[in-house]
Amino acid sequence: MPETIAMTLPSPARPGLWPTLREDLACVFRRDPAARSTLEVLTTYPGVHALLAHRVAHRLWRSGWRYPARFLSFLSRTLSNVDIHPGATIGRRFFIDHGAGVVIGETAEIGDDVMLYHGVTLGGTSWNKGKRHPTLQDGVVVGAGAKILGPITIGERVRVGANSVVVKDVPADRTVVGVPGRIVETRLAAARAGSGISLDHHLLPDPVARSIACLVERIDTLERELAALRDQPPPDHADDCRSCSAGELCCDHEAG
Repeated sequence: MPETIAMTLPSPARPGLWPTLREDLACVFRRDPAARSTLEVLTTYPGVHALLAHRVAHRLWRSGWRYPARFLSFLSRTLSNVDIHPGATIGRRFFIDHGAGVVIGETAEIGDDVMLYHGVTLGGTSWNKGKRHPTLQDGVVVGAGAKILGPITIGERVRVGANSVVVKDVPADRTVVGVPGRIVETRLAAARAGSGISLDHHLLPDPVARSIACLVERIDTLERELAALRDQPPPDHADDCRSCSAGELCCDHEAG
């Protein structure tokens, strides 16, 4: 009986256009420390301009006014360099940081409290009609230049690293990096702690470096086993480079 009652209860009503726009503006101040005033945000943030135009264009699209919706979307893209198809469904408190080069396809679905950085593409992989763009659930953060392609689902609170290419579903509370995107971390503890949106893109793990480190350890183990079989002293790698990341950790860099 309780299940029957629950199934007949109406879903919570979404707020109207103006309350949604006020939420969009308020979330900018929570996520961008550079935001100083409402006037500054309204007049100088292309991501906000694109979102405000999309809210109106999406209403026109759903009402059957397809050409006015597309034309408004075209004008918004011309002014903001953000291309959002009016058919895309975008939830509450959505924020595009910097905005430049963001593309969101027609059948894309974006939940609440999602954040995209510049250069993000939510694209399709098929010319067939129907669902062909990704679904981003609540709390997703997508780093600069990342591409999420196809009718896949990105779970709640997933963090997509900059310049990653994601072509498969990602469960909730994961971190994805690389080309193609690989799940490299589970952040259940942080999610349960209610830490909110994480912007620590510099803390993304390096799966390639981790794999090389495992190989180096395995080779060291095999060399020691081989030396034991030959009754030889174990190899001494004290002076060898034990790092598998480039840049400042590289032996050649240190030697130079």
